[in-house]
Amino acid sequence: MARNPLEDVARALRERLTAGGGDPGDWIADQLDSLRRPEPARTLEELQAELDSLTGLETVKEQVHALVAFLQVQAERQRHGLPEVATSQHLVFLGNPGTGKTTVARLLAEMYRAMGLLRRGHLVEVDRAGLVGQYVGMTAIKTDRVIRRALDGVLFIDEAYSLSVGDERYDFGPEAIETLLKRMEDYRHRLVVIVAGYPRLMHRFLQSNPGLRSRFSREITFPDYSTDELVAITQKLAGEYEYALDDGATEALRAVLGGAVRGEGFGNARFSRTLFEQALNAQALRLARVDGADLADLERSELMTLRAPDLLAAARALGEEPAEAARGGLFRRRR
Repeated sequence: MARNPLEDVARALRERLTAGGGDPGDWIADQLDSLRRPEPARTLEELQAELDSLTGLETVKEQVHALVAFLQVQAERQRHGLPEVATSQHLVFLGNPGTGKTTVARLLAEMYRAMGLLRRGHLVEVDRAGLVGQYVGMTAIKTDRVIRRALDGVLFIDEAYSLSVGDERYDFGPEAIETLLKRMEDYRHRLVVIVAGYPRLMHRFLQSNPGLRSRFSREITFPDYSTDELVAITQKLAGEYEYALDDGATEALRAVLGGAVRGEGFGNARFSRTLFEQALNAQALRLARVDGADLADLERSELMTLRAPDLLAAARALGEEPAEAARGGLFRRRR
C-alpha cells in the first residue's frame, strides 16, 4: 500500500517535538507548502494576454514585454552557442498602494515558469514582519525560512524600505537584508526577488546597503490610476459580482474619484474596491427601508443596480462630503 505523505509529516513532527527543535508551527507550514501541488502551467501567450487585459498600466506592460523578449532572445542565443548577457533578474517595483504591483508580480512568476527559468513559478509575498525577528539570531532564521518557501519561484517583499529604518544597533532589519543578499547569490538560478514600495522610500532603501543596488538592476514604475481608469476598474469589479451602476451612480463615482488627492496616502484600486463595498452596504440599507416593501418582492434589476445615493453614502462613509450633489454631484474632502 502506498505511503501517505501526511503520515510522514506527522511522524517527523512527533520526532521534532521530542527533540525540542524550533517552532513547530513554522515547521508545519514549511512541510505543507512542500506538499502543495503547483497550479497547472499556463502558456506565455495566455499570461501576456492577461497582462494586456489589465486596466491602465501601459508603461508597466511595455516594460514587462521588453523584459520577457530580452529573456527569450538570451535563451535563443544560448541555444545557438552564443554568449549570454548575464543580468540580474531581480526587480524593483516602485508605486503607491493599489497600483497592481502584486498582480503583475504574480503574472511575472508564472511567465518565468512558462519560459523555463523557474521550476514552480509561484509567488511568496511577505513584509517586514515575515522576515525580521524580535530577538538576536531570529531574523536570519525567519528570512532563510521564507527563502526556502520561495525557491524555484518569486519572493515578493512589500514595503521593503521598512527593512532599513531605525538605528541599526536596535533594529534587525539590516540582518534580514544581509541574509537576503547572500541567499540571492547562493540561489541565483532558483530564486527571483521583487522588492516593492513607495518610490521615495524605495530609493532610500536601495542606498542603505552597497550590495542592494547591484542586485536590483531593473526598476518598473507603477503610476497612479487616472479617474477614467479607476471608474473602469470599479465597473469591472461590479460586473464580476453582477452589479451595475446606473448613469447617476457612474456620475457620482467619477466625481468622488476625480476629487481624490493622489499621493502616497491614496489607495488607487484599493480605494475603488472599498468605495464599491461601502456602496453595497448603502444599497442594502436603501432597499431594506423602502416603505411597505418586502425584500422578497424586489425585482432582480433592483438587486443588481447601484444608484447615486448609494455612492453618495459610500463617499460620506469614507470621509468624503458631497458638495451640491443635486447640482452636478461634486465632492469636497471632509475637513
